Formats: sequence, C-alpha cells, structure tokens
Amino acid sequence: MAGPLPLGDPAPADGRVPDDLVVDASTPFSAYLHVPFCRVRCGYCDFNTYTATELRGAKQDEYADTLIREIDLARRVLGDAGGIRPLDTVFFGGGTPTLLPPGDLARMLTAVTSVFGIREGAEVTVEANPDTVTPDVVRTLVNAGVTRLSIGMQSAVPHVLAALDRTHRPENVRTAVDAARGAGLDVSVDLIYGAPGESLDDWEQSLDAALALGPDHISAYALIIEEGTKLARQIRRGEVPAPDDDLQADMYEAADQRLGAAGFEWYEVSNWARADGADHRSRHNLAYWRGADWWGFGPGAHSHVAGLRWWNVKHPAAYAQRLALGESPAAGRERPDLEARTLERVLLQSRLAEGLPIDDIAEERRDRVAELISDGLVDAAAAVRERRVRLTLRGRLLADAVVRALTA
Repeated sequence: MAGPLPLGDPAPADGRVPDDLVVDASTPFSAYLHVPFCRVRCGYCDFNTYTATELRGAKQDEYADTLIREIDLARRVLGDAGGIRPLDTVFFGGGTPTLLPPGDLARMLTAVTSVFGIREGAEVTVEANPDTVTPDVVRTLVNAGVTRLSIGMQSAVPHVLAALDRTHRPENVRTAVDAARGAGLDVSVDLIYGAPGESLDDWEQSLDAALALGPDHISAYALIIEEGTKLARQIRRGEVPAPDDDLQADMYEAADQRLGAAGFEWYEVSNWARADGADHRSRHNLAYWRGADWWGFGPGAHSHVAGLRWWNVKHPAAYAQRLALGESPAAGRERPDLEARTLERVLLQSRLAEGLPIDDIAEERRDRVAELISDGLVDAAAAVRERRVRLTLRGRLLADAVVRALTA
C-alpha cells in the first residue's frame, strides 16, 4: 500500500484555486490519469493500487464515469482561473490501466481532450501489463488517439520475476510489443534490476531480451525497498537478501554500455531512448522533470499548476464518494516556498542529460560545482562552456550525492 499523503493545507470542497494564482498560458500542460487496479500486488510496489479484495465498495466497472466527473471538475476550476490550454501529453498510469476495457480508456481520453484540447503531435501513453495486450486492445487505443505503449517487462528471467511477484508470462512481452508495433505505436519497456537472487548474468540476459524486442525506449530502475511492502518485511525477517549497492552499480554500468552499443542514448538517469533521428523520449515524464503544469486525475493523484500543488484522497471508494457528491477529491494542497522549489529543481533537472543551469543553483553553493568536477561526478566541459551541471557516468551512479552537495 502507498505511504501516507503529504501534510498540507486543507483543500476546498469545490476545488477552487486561490484567487491570486496566475496561470502562464505558455507553460506546457499535461494530464495524468491514474487507474489504481491490479490483479495482484507485487511485493516491491508501494504505488497507490488496489486488488479486487481491497476495493471496499469501489466498482471497477464504474471507474471511467467517476474519473470523468473529475475531468468536468477540472474544466470548471481551471476555466475560472484562466488555465484551460491544450494538452502536450497524456499518460495513463497505475496500477494496470489495461485491466479496464479499452473502451473505458478511450472514453476517459475523449473526455479529457474534449475539455482541454490536445496539441498536434501530442504524446499519449498507456502503461500495460504484457498479459493484457492484444491486437484488438491496441486497435481500440490507437483509434482513440493513443500514440505510445509502455510495457511492464521488469525481467526476462523467470526466477527474477517470481522474486518480484510478477505474474505475467515472459513470452507475452513479445506478443504485446508486436501488437503495438503492428498498430504503429511507439514502444517502451520497463526493467527493474537488483531483485533478490538476481545475478549480473541474469540482468544482462534481461537487457539483451529487451533489446531484441526492438523498442524505442527502455527504462531501467534500481529496485528500492519501500517501507510497508511485502519485500521490506521479507528482508527484515531475513527471508531474502537486501539489494547489494555494488552489484546494482555494476548492473547500471552494464545497462548503459549495452544500451549505448545498441544505439540508445540516456536522457535521464534511469531512461534511454533510441537515437535514430526521432524523439522517442518520454515527453510526459520530461514535463515533470522540467517543472511544467499537470492535472493528475484519479485516487491519490498529484497535480501542479502555477506553483500550486494538490493531491487526491487515496482510496477509490473515498474518491468516488466525493465526486458523487459534487465535491473535489483533493485531500490537501500547498504552495512550496522558494527554497523548496529550488531543491526540487536541482533534484529533478540534474538527473537529465541536458543538465541543470548553474544559475539555478543557490549562489552560495555554486562553488561546489568545481569540487564535483574534481570528484569526477560532473562534466567539466559542460560546466565551463555551457554553464550547466551535467552528470558523468560516475555522477549518475551517485546522483543523490550531487544533489546533496548542491543543496545542503
């Protein structure tokens, strides 16, 4: 189960934003649509997701209509604030969005684009479990306007999938990719490394299997042990080993080497895109990392517009109840101060290959860039010629240390 919601100020029942909020119409705008349903709960996952036995009265077959009510709320709230503008990206995340009938996803997409509009060439992504993707599902999504499928592969090795409590059949990853390719979609696959019992050879096997699929984009995330998860409890009881930091570093270097040799370029610490002249990066995630505006629809979803942040109640039943009463599902909100915004900007933008402008670092900490260059964590040429903090490979492995040096 996901952790507690942030502390913040109470959110008004009507969802109205503060009167002094100034929306910049030139700021890119995105929509995130959260689908909180999963068939099983993976042992490592702390996302806000629910299996059938955890819904407590919330109905999966009514979810699309419920979320569309929040879209209508967004129309009123942002319309009053002058914040209606076309969407640059849309992202269906979860959970497992493709557990819903594809027609429900299509209706949600139609609703959000009808309210805000959508720019020509916009990116529309759906996350998918490989076992839920068929040519018919993909065809419905494409007809609705989806442009990209993000497939949760995680590993190609059966014992690693078992350690992660992943239940999909490995051969269905190829089936899903082929269906998406046949419909003309961009394809991304997600991998996780550092699972209990996973060796470097296992990881390299998964990398090779992912590359053999011919995707446009690969995400590779180090396994992080989150409090409250099944895996955290197993490690605490000594049933499985904790991730080995040195092994995870070796795995990251193996990923960077293999993906680079296959024609992929890293653009964020955990993300690589095919360098073939087209832009296969996740534009939706780039919007987060660059501090754009977005509305997050669904239980537990977070939103950010013109420096105001808010977050919805977590449970699907509570979410549905509020919207049925004509109320906002927002549980709280905040307007971070300059120090908090600077910390976030350094944290997010320093992870990008494009780097962080040195002028975005607090003036009294800019001299630390020289120390980071000396330590081999920051590229000297980019710092001198472009005045940007750009991580080296060693810097990517120690990205958190770079952020601490530039903010502490």
